[in-house]
Amino acid sequence: MSGGPRSVTVLGSTGSVGTSTLDLIGRNPDQFRVVALVAHRRLDLLIEQARSFRPAFVASADEAALPVLREALSGLGIAVGAGPAAVAEAAARPSDLVMAAIVGAAGLAPTLAAVRRGAVVALANKEALVCAGDIVTAAVAEHGATLLPVDSEHNAIFQVFDEARRERVSRLILTASGGPFRSADRDAMARATPAEAVSHPNWSMGAKISVDSATMMNKGLELIEAHHLFAMPEERIDILVHPQSVIHSLVEYVDGSVLAQLGAPDMRVPIAHALAWPDRMATPVARLDLAAIARLTFEPPDSQRFPALSLARHALKSGGAAPTILNAANEVAVAAFLAERIGFLEIAAVVDQVLDQCAGRFGASCLDEVVAADKAARHGAEAVLGRT
Repeated sequence: MSGGPRSVTVLGSTGSVGTSTLDLIGRNPDQFRVVALVAHRRLDLLIEQARSFRPAFVASADEAALPVLREALSGLGIAVGAGPAAVAEAAARPSDLVMAAIVGAAGLAPTLAAVRRGAVVALANKEALVCAGDIVTAAVAEHGATLLPVDSEHNAIFQVFDEARRERVSRLILTASGGPFRSADRDAMARATPAEAVSHPNWSMGAKISVDSATMMNKGLELIEAHHLFAMPEERIDILVHPQSVIHSLVEYVDGSVLAQLGAPDMRVPIAHALAWPDRMATPVARLDLAAIARLTFEPPDSQRFPALSLARHALKSGGAAPTILNAANEVAVAAFLAERIGFLEIAAVVDQVLDQCAGRFGASCLDEVVAADKAARHGAEAVLGRT
């Protein structure tokens, strides 16, 4: 990279993607300058990050955090804010790149704020495209923004996707590890505990995304995201279980060629690709040793044991607010599972019921409609949980 340090805003700085982003920035202080940091509840870590990187602005999504931030960062020349308006302000502040890593539907509004100022947005928040894909992509085109996918699967596709000749692409293949229950039967999955569900065999991730990986809802959400990122119809996006998580995704071309991106299962690889784009930067990630791995295996996903995949495909084909409803109901159901209110297999069952109840009731042509659908789906999911 050239032209001086790249200025970066990190939305979701205390999560797994946010901390990995700051780890890379901290290793390359001459190449990057942190402009703003945003987090939610982990105030101790946010304050530590602010003291280390000295951004111009720090915000918490929790309005009650404002006095804590003011006191902790007093005298450092750092402006502070709290609440949704402060989060949106952080996203709208000038910076070369915005790392959009707020988990869940809460990341939609700040991601849109960054897009609407024409920013380069490194998108780690898949829910923004799942809930409002048409709205986000239209805003990207209108405001001249750039979306750089950070999810390892979409970043892998981005690296081998011929954007100039996209009509030559015949199929996208998203790989999935299969999660901790890849070979478990339904009885074992019914007894699964939150601790078992968040124990991913390859990746180090937050609790919610780890549960999504265990149900394979994460792959369903990624399928919807890929549809919007690469303008690819649902029937031309496949999912392939690859337990070693070495091949992160593949692109098939009309001549039969299949291009793949490989690497160690470490999120710092796709994060570094986005941070340095269109250049590349060094990372401390372990280098891939295929001889040591020796064998790469593949298998089709089991839609009977992992019904979340079929639910996601159905939501995408249904259109409108169905993907928003899918995502919102899943967030509520996963939270209930982590709180031990429901069993593991009930997560998909709750989502299925909410999709049936809300189907066709909401559009998704504007942000207000998306918010209304999201709210209704969450209420619907809580109602279903109240009957379990």
